[in-house]
This record gives sequence, structure tokens and C-alpha cells, in this order.
Amino acid sequence: MTNDKEQMTKYKLPFLHHPDPKLQFSWYCAQLGLLVFPLFPLLGSVLLGVALLGTWLIKYRRIIRQPQNLGFAVLSILLVISTVFAFDQKEAILGLWNFLPFILFFAAFSVLIQTPQQLRQLSWVLVITSVPVVIIGLGQLFWGWTTPPHWKSIFGWAIASGGNPPGRMASSFMYANTLAGYLVIVFVLGLGLWLEAYQKLRVNYSLNFRISLPLRLPCSTVSVVLLTFIVIIDFVGLILTNSRNAWAITVFACLIYALYQGWHFLVTGVTAIATTILLAAFAPPPIAQLFRKLVPAYFWARLNDQMYPDRPVALLRKTQWEFAWSLTQERPWTGWGLRNFTHLYKTKMHIWLGHPHNFFLMLSAETGLPATLLFCALLGWIFIAGMQLLLNSKAIKAEDRLIFFSYQVVFGVWVLFNTADVTLFDLRLNTLSWLIIAGISGVVYRYSQHDKFIAKHT
Repeated sequence: MTNDKEQMTKYKLPFLHHPDPKLQFSWYCAQLGLLVFPLFPLLGSVLLGVALLGTWLIKYRRIIRQPQNLGFAVLSILLVISTVFAFDQKEAILGLWNFLPFILFFAAFSVLIQTPQQLRQLSWVLVITSVPVVIIGLGQLFWGWTTPPHWKSIFGWAIASGGNPPGRMASSFMYANTLAGYLVIVFVLGLGLWLEAYQKLRVNYSLNFRISLPLRLPCSTVSVVLLTFIVIIDFVGLILTNSRNAWAITVFACLIYALYQGWHFLVTGVTAIATTILLAAFAPPPIAQLFRKLVPAYFWARLNDQMYPDRPVALLRKTQWEFAWSLTQERPWTGWGLRNFTHLYKTKMHIWLGHPHNFFLMLSAETGLPATLLFCALLGWIFIAGMQLLLNSKAIKAEDRLIFFSYQVVFGVWVLFNTADVTLFDLRLNTLSWLIIAGISGVVYRYSQHDKFIAKHT
């Protein structure tokens, strides 16, 4: 009777289960923190901080033994050295807070997250919480929603009626490009969950049909319906952010999933639609005019910048990237210090700009090439290890491959997004970025240790 009760509890509450009972409380806090994080960043940060500290206290020895954490420790030292030689040390010290706490976060969560089932649970949490975010954004754009003056001091965010910039959805993330980065992550994870549920639905339907079971509404059907709604609303939100970067990456992610599933008809369809839009935006005038009859100006005019003509040269990404690279060439070893790009760019161009719209160029300009190359090497190491695990047919169960593949896709999407923008300066987006990387690293490490144990005892 006790076993039946335990199984029933486990079945009803798989969302709360952790494979290591010692980390159960930290896992509770992590999930609850991520659940409230998009709308209540302060409360979410406290809960995630409790999960971080709890994991460090319980698993300190295991954390320091993981090889990638040694690499991030060296990176931390290089970041501190760059601060010592910074052009403006006060700004550089503030900039360290965008890195050092998150390196500790990565180290803890790469131990806290150990299984594909946990990745699946986190995906559900992140995907579900995206719905109120998009609804707030829709209210902001179409119903003139705004927040009281004191709202930001309480919740950490405020919304401006009509969007920020005007006409572009920003929701609780306050700026359109930041919201776009968030929605790209949850859209890709949602698409992965939808594909999982769709596959289970097909298997269940086929099984029920063969053995003539009475028709009923299985859990996979509910999941498909719910996830279809969420994926659609996130996609609408992505369109309304008016982010060219996010649009391109979303199309790319859909193609990757279609290729992974072997859906060549979908690859053909998505490619045809993307080609039509690109021809409407960039083809010679006679050809472009033909395709513009099919494609709304909202898309092609945004892609070729006709929607925002006569922008200052200093606001063009090409100008920003060239300036960032020139800073790297002047100080290739230590850089100019974190958060120093803004001041240097304003001095040169007489215009304020928060970042150069490329994370890796910004990092090389502010911390030097050694730190940037080490960071890229660590990311590459984790991604390649993840691909090796995915390609090892015996290492990971067939039913878990798609969810792990989804995190690999999100990893790639994050890298692509940061080549034309920077996700570092928003607390929630930066946390999600490190969470994705930690999730992949944690699962890879657990499976590699399991393989070593099997090899040692056979």
C-alpha cells in the first residue's frame, strides 16, 4: 500500500522530483524561482539564490571537481585582471556583477540539473510563464496598458503604453530586443515540447487503434492543445517585437527541428516563405515589387531598414562593430574594462549606446582576446560534449533525445542572437542563458560519469 501511494505521489508530482534527495529543497526553490522570475524578478532571484547556495553547500566537492568549472575559474581571474587595467575601474567593477555571480550560478546548476527529465520540467516552467508575458505585451500595444509610477520600484519593471521603442512589444522586459531574446528561448523550448507531445499522441493513437481501446482524451492530447496555443502566442509575440534578429533565428530554429524530424516538406515550405520575404526586401526593384504584393510591408520594410530610414550612422551595427574591433586592436590583452564601451563610444561618436550589438566583439573590446577566446572555448567544449552525447545512441534514452536536442538548439540560438545583440544586461535573460548552458553541462557530466563507472566495473 505504501509503495502504491508513493508511486501515485510520484506520478502526480513529477514536476517536483529530483534524483538526489539531498538536493530536493534546492530543486523546489529553483523551479519556483523560475516560475515567478519573468514577472517578479526580485522574488525569483531570491529563490534561485537559495537554490544556488544550497547546492554549493551540499555538493561543494563535486562542483570543484568538474573540469569546466576550473576553466570558468580561470576566466573569472582574467575578468578581474581586466578590471585592474580598466579605463574606468568603477564601471568595470560594476560589470563584474554581470559575470561572477552567474559563473557561480552555472557551477551550482550544472550539478543541480542532472537528467533529461529535469530539462523537460524546466522547459514546461519557462514555456508556461511566457503566456502572461505576451499577454501583457499585447495589452501594452493594443489596449494602451501602462504601469503606475511606483511599479518599477516594487516589481523591477514597468511597461510603456504603445511599446518601447514605440510600436514594438516590450512587455515586462521593458525593451523590444530584450523581450525578443526571451521569446526566442521559450519559443524553441515550446516547440521541442510540442514535438515530444505530438510524437506521444501519434504512438498512443496508433496503439489504441490497433487494440481497439475505447476512445478517451489522453494526457498527450491535452499537452498538444496547450502547447499549440503557447507556441502560437509566443510566435505572435516574436513578430510584434519587430526584431529582425529574432525573426531570422526563429526561422532557422524551425528549419533545424524540421531537418531533425525528417520533415522535408516543412523544410521546403519554410525555405520558400523565407526566400519570398528576402526577395521582397532585397531583390532588384522590378522583382521586389512583384513579391511585395504577397509580403506585408511590416516584414520587408523592417528587414531592409525602409521602415526606419535616415538612421544616424552611429546607430548602425556596422559602425558599432568596427569601433568595438578597433578597441580590441588597441588593447588586445586586457581590454578597456567591462561596461567601458558605452563611455568610449559616446566620447567618439557623441551618442549614447549601451552596447555594440555583438556580445563577442564587446567582450573582446572590454576584457581582451585571452578572456574572450577562453570563454568561447568553454562554450564550444560544452556544446560539442552535448552533441557527442546526443550522437551516442546507447548513452541517452530515445524518449529523452528530443528534449536534450532542444537545449542544444537553444544553445545555438543564444550564440546566434548574441552575434547581433547582447543579452547580458537583463538579469532574467542573462540567468536563462546560463541556465541553458548549465543544464546541458549537468546532463553531460552525469552521463559521462555513469559511462566511466560502467567501464570500470565491466
